[in-house]
Amino acid sequence: MARERTQQRKRPGGPQGGPKRRNCFFCKEKIDEIDYKNVNQLRRYISEKGKIRSRRITGACRRHQVQVAQAVKRAREMALLPYVAEGVEESRGGGRGRRDRDRDREER
Repeated sequence: MARERTQQRKRPGGPQGGPKRRNCFFCKEKIDEIDYKNVNQLRRYISEKGKIRSRRITGACRRHQVQVAQAVKRAREMALLPYVAEGVEESRGGGRGRRDRDRDREER
């Protein structure tokens, strides 16, 4: 009778060592408040489509991520940052749109 071994997946962050821990940029620089007028700094926390990036991606601590989100929203309201990216057109289905199908039917 041979014993069957169950294979266990290794999870990151286990006892053998985890992934590299990201340090908050604002904590390192000892910045208390994030200014909504500093657009160049806020652009680092926005994706190409204009969405606010998550803490997991930015590496910001919880306190500063909340401040970043608030600053981005204020900068958008003041028209310093865009709500969405410009010139990016992407269809979800990957196929042809409804207008194209209707136009093809009319041509027939």
